[in-house]
Amino acid sequence: MLSAPAFSQDNSDDWEYDKQWIGGFGTLYKPSEEKMSSGIADDGKGLGLEYGYRFDKNWAARVELSALDMDYKAGSALDDESGSMVGVDAMYFMPGDLLYLFGGIKHQNLDDNYTLGNIGIGKHWRLGESRVRLITEVAAYQDLEESYNDYSFKLGLSVPFGGSGSSSTSSNSNTGTLDADNDGVANRNDRCPNTPAGAQVDANGCAMDNDEDQDGVVNSADQCPNTPRGADVNAQGCEIKDSDMDGVSDANDQCADTPRDDKVDAQGCTIFDEEEVSMTLRVLFDRESAVVKQPNDPEIQALADFMKRFGNISATIEGHTSAPGSEEYNMKLSQERADAFKEVMVDRYGIDASRLDTKGYGETQLLDTDNDAEANRVNRRISVSIREIVKVPEERE
Repeated sequence: MLSAPAFSQDNSDDWEYDKQWIGGFGTLYKPSEEKMSSGIADDGKGLGLEYGYRFDKNWAARVELSALDMDYKAGSALDDESGSMVGVDAMYFMPGDLLYLFGGIKHQNLDDNYTLGNIGIGKHWRLGESRVRLITEVAAYQDLEESYNDYSFKLGLSVPFGGSGSSSTSSNSNTGTLDADNDGVANRNDRCPNTPAGAQVDANGCAMDNDEDQDGVVNSADQCPNTPRGADVNAQGCEIKDSDMDGVSDANDQCADTPRDDKVDAQGCTIFDEEEVSMTLRVLFDRESAVVKQPNDPEIQALADFMKRFGNISATIEGHTSAPGSEEYNMKLSQERADAFKEVMVDRYGIDASRLDTKGYGETQLLDTDNDAEANRVNRRISVSIREIVKVPEERE
């Protein structure tokens, strides 16, 4: 009972109450030591019904009937017998129905007849939006003829009927119940108690300016009323699209289609760091040939990927020959080899021709100066070496 303030209604002079109710309950009845010595051997249990009528915000009356099951001493044995208790109480409800106090007269028909006065304290607890109430009570009894002092504890449920009363003189003319915001829904059922005057409301007293597409923006403010369920929206209810999924909406993204792994700035553009990058490739040729024998070689593919990743880099393809042959012939053949490799890079891999220069060196830069077949094999080549400072995208965490 001491915790009741935390669960009670507003205890001001402005609340509604149940005018009539009917309830059922279970009770634990604890007789006094003196009564037990006269024959009752143990605590009793019972079930009962009550009917209550409330005259105004403070005063009410009720009648109560319960069946009690008590243990009696019958010689050296115990005898289980039933009895009844009937009575009437006057009840005083504290402001806001915080608690109620009650007192009355009860008549018991057990092993003997007893007439008792009783007082107690209780509360009718509201169970959410349900009309059902939880009854909790504790009561003390004084026998009017003997010095018996009994106690009981009650737990039950009640259902109100016959309308509600108001503790305030102001009420809604259509419903007869308190309606502080005059929206036609009584305070007790109004989940939106401060609805603006004149607003159309639903059964819960909330404005019928619903959110039909359930995007969190009410219809009156929703400029995009049919956004897909679960989509992120702005204050106008319009979907925030992020086509490249970089965390920046399309409307604010100044760099569309950024790679998925790149870290971006507030404008959706890749954030770069400066870094030195390098790539070296060597491709060998047959004797007196300028044909690239394996244009699909993974190393050639790697060079093409490198140049696509760093789109501002240019490269020079250097052609070379072995020592045999005239100097003039070897210079021409080395240039043909460089041009042939450039053609592969442009035609097969899509590298812009303007990014590739070629230069023939003939036999002037031999890798191996020995005059044998192996030396001649490694000297028949093209080579590409790239080393530059470039901007490298930061990776997204």
